[in-house]
Amino acid sequence: MKKLLSLVLVLALALPFAAFAAEYDVAMITDIGTIDDKSFNQGTWEGIVEYTDANSKTRNYYQPTQQSTEIYLDMIEQAVNDGADIIVTPGYLFEQPIFVAQDMYPEVHFVLIDGNPNDGDWSKPEGPEYRTEANAVGIVYAEEQAGFLAGYAAVKDGYTKLGFMGGMAVPAVVRFGYGFAQGIDYAATEMGVDGLTLNYHYTGGFAATPEAQALAASWYADGVEVIFACGGAVGDSVMAAAEAAGAKVIGVDVDQSPQSETVITSAMKGLAASVISTLDAFYNGEFPAGQALVMDAARDGVSLPMETSKFNTFSQADYDAVFAKLVAGEVPLLKDTDVLSVTEIPVENVTVTEIQ
Repeated sequence: MKKLLSLVLVLALALPFAAFAAEYDVAMITDIGTIDDKSFNQGTWEGIVEYTDANSKTRNYYQPTQQSTEIYLDMIEQAVNDGADIIVTPGYLFEQPIFVAQDMYPEVHFVLIDGNPNDGDWSKPEGPEYRTEANAVGIVYAEEQAGFLAGYAAVKDGYTKLGFMGGMAVPAVVRFGYGFAQGIDYAATEMGVDGLTLNYHYTGGFAATPEAQALAASWYADGVEVIFACGGAVGDSVMAAAEAAGAKVIGVDVDQSPQSETVITSAMKGLAASVISTLDAFYNGEFPAGQALVMDAARDGVSLPMETSKFNTFSQADYDAVFAKLVAGEVPLLKDTDVLSVTEIPVENVTVTEIQ
């Protein structure tokens, strides 16, 4: 009788845990920040939500509280233990964790957004070891094209005093900035105007800070009309300054127009579309195993949200025309691997001032 009672007690204690046990088909590990950050995490998650809702798949996300390879690997382990078939990770900070995880969990598939798996060892003369196994794919974007579109549209719309405030000077942010400068110059050349100015700065992080807001406010006070805020929550600082000054902002990664009336457009990556297409390929046995994909204009990887943009004169026809040039490869652009600084980009109609 005692053995029977003991067994009943054990089962009773176990039932609550069993009732809450869950398995998820698709998992996402967020970068530092929240799932509704109006930027990279949110764009990636929206793609997962759209795909799983349409295809009767379950989903879950895991939000690290700190930033390190070890902590990201802990989150990945938790997702694997929860039964994930495929794990999506947004941001270059996952390059090292996925480099490790693809070997640790060969039965699980990984989608690395905005990077390619590598060992992160920059001390070697040849640089880090890049390796993408058959259970992983790296997806990067032609940010220089997205930045180009934003700079081109702003100048075509009449802005002549512009700013670029990036976060950390990581490759994606640098490409956005370089493209922005080239788009400004390209439009000015087409229009036959000169004397444009571009203030250019990296804050060194992706957080909203009083320092970033103060710098943006000083730019606006000096006559800058619109700032391309390219650094996650750095955009919050720039938008706050723009609201106080009655000035304008260009958003990044996703359509940030709902975030502030000051946002005239956003240099968007096709985050959700990339996630949806990759999940669809995975579940249809067509996973792009071991590949390093570049999502550009020709692959709907970059765009401006024309339906919500607040332009005065720049039209849908104007946008379609310049976008077609990018698709056709008629606008060669320098990117992060071509020059060391924005001041090395040859421009004729805009004076670029890099502020350290």
